[in-house]
Amino acid sequence: MVSLTGPSARGHAAMLLFSALVAGSFSLGSLAANEIAPLALVLARFVLAAVLVGALVGLRGGVPRAAFQAPLRYVALGGLFAIYFVLMFEGLKTAPPVSAAAVFTMTPIMSAVFGWFLLRQVTTPLMALSLSVGALGALWVIFGADVNALLAFRMGGGEVIYLVGCAAHALYTPLIRKLNRGEDPLVFTLGTLIGGAVVLAVIAGPAAIATDWGALPGIVWITIAYTTIFATAVTFYLVQYATLHLPSSKVMAYTWLTPSWVILWEIGFGNGTPSVLILAGVALTIIALLGLLKEA
Repeated sequence: MVSLTGPSARGHAAMLLFSALVAGSFSLGSLAANEIAPLALVLARFVLAAVLVGALVGLRGGVPRAAFQAPLRYVALGGLFAIYFVLMFEGLKTAPPVSAAAVFTMTPIMSAVFGWFLLRQVTTPLMALSLSVGALGALWVIFGADVNALLAFRMGGGEVIYLVGCAAHALYTPLIRKLNRGEDPLVFTLGTLIGGAVVLAVIAGPAAIATDWGALPGIVWITIAYTTIFATAVTFYLVQYATLHLPSSKVMAYTWLTPSWVILWEIGFGNGTPSVLILAGVALTIIALLGLLKEA
């Protein structure tokens, strides 16, 4: 059972908050995805998030000298997360928010595979069963509760694009533990954000220059503000913290709650509720989460 005290419990609490905050990115992102180039949007959020986290680090005494060692670590991690965010917004151009959130729930099983290769983290039978149930629930939602589409494995273009991004996210999680050298999570988050901003500056520079920032609709600025503060700076810190105290597969297991949170966000935006069959797939992901946490 999950301990109610100690670093492990705080790691679980961090990921519970993570899943709720990330969910907002799907609903807001789907509204803004066709209003701005994804590269420009992600570059803006990385730069602004780096400034925000940098200010917090400065208030806490600055960056210790040891954190500057092997700076390519931050470039690698930031680059992976930049890939994830860019492909997320590309996918949201056509993928419905709940469906995209279901794609996101495929990351735990990919993270478990990467965790074994990088850290030799072992997946127990119960964890494997939970991952399988969660994946089945996710696939059921992704394919719109259509058995024929599921058997034919026909995914929408937006979902396929986002799935590639989720693979980058899944690799990012165990790589944090492998590359972290004892740095404070907030300092490590700052390094990752700066690394991602550097990668994006090279790749997304032309898109950012071509963007008429003054003519962007309000929803884009709301999305940038939300994703900068909550879905980038805060979630970076939450994942960094949780990964240092929990196995990668359990950290990513909280993504299974994302479709449930997205449904609530969509209801809040007045977009209605999914069908009962879709909700059955979401229920499977929650059952899978409970099964995985039983091993925590």
